[in-house]
Amino acid sequence: MTERIIPVSGARLVRWTVLFLAMLGLLLSGQVSAHGVAEGDAAFIEGAQGVQFIPYIYLGAKHMVSGYDHLLFLFGVIFFLYRMKDIGIYVSLFAIGHSVTLLWGVLNDTQVSPYIVDAIIGLSVVYKGFDNLGGFRRLFGFQPNTKAAVLIFGFFHGFGLATKLQDFTLSDDGLVPNIIAFNIGVEFGQLIALSAILILMGFWRRSPSFQRYAFTSNAILMSLGFMLMGYQITGYFVNPTL
Repeated sequence: MTERIIPVSGARLVRWTVLFLAMLGLLLSGQVSAHGVAEGDAAFIEGAQGVQFIPYIYLGAKHMVSGYDHLLFLFGVIFFLYRMKDIGIYVSLFAIGHSVTLLWGVLNDTQVSPYIVDAIIGLSVVYKGFDNLGGFRRLFGFQPNTKAAVLIFGFFHGFGLATKLQDFTLSDDGLVPNIIAFNIGVEFGQLIALSAILILMGFWRRSPSFQRYAFTSNAILMSLGFMLMGYQITGYFVNPTL
């Protein structure tokens, strides 16, 4: 992957601060919430009996496409990736990570606080924006292994998906094929979302505004990650038993 160093200016820092405060105000007003499962989908999951392969593929795809925390992380991951080979490697690592913990979490009933997991997912968004800004080299003088980081955060994203399913009473009849189908759907959803992001990024990268607003974009990405973290940490202390 070609390393990109984003020049930092005082004006951009001011814009970042203003945008962060505006989004923080949005968070405090209660307009931002964790993604969940739609009421109709929840009713289906609770009442489903036997193998429901196609419906669970649909549910997995729908959940990934509407999962803004996962999409924000993917956006950060591919922000400076231009070669399809590199994109394939990083997205595959992310897919492996979340597939393992999604299946493990549900099939082994591994209980993890959804607030803590989602806070770490928010941290993954912060990490990727900070990494894209060259923050590790600038402030700490080293660069973490980006592939390992994507895989590790993929594990947490998978646990995040698992906690959403664990909110429901899942029938043991057809559980394994249904969860596998859900995971396949998640991969389909990721492919659909990634394709849309890549198309939009392809047009944007041809514009002079890409380099001009690269700093601001990743600053916003970090801010959104901090918002997600703050929301989930607050939820943990308000509902510590969940």
